[in-house]
Amino acid sequence: MKQMTDAQRAYETKRAAKAGLSLDQWLAAKDRERDAARKAAAAEKPDTPKKPGLFSRLLDRAHKPL
Repeated sequence: MKQMTDAQRAYETKRAAKAGLSLDQWLAAKDRERDAARKAAAAEKPDTPKKPGLFSRLLDRAHKPL
């Protein structure tokens, strides 16, 4: 995890205290939630090919013979 500034650490400490957890427990819980959200998002969206944009379609049409 990246380093937090003093202000970020103070903010997260307040949030952890409000939830009744220590800062380490709070950060670990946030990491678990973030990982679970990533896994859920990856499971939801299958990789579908993207529809070609306007310029791609125009270029494809320009390269086709008459």
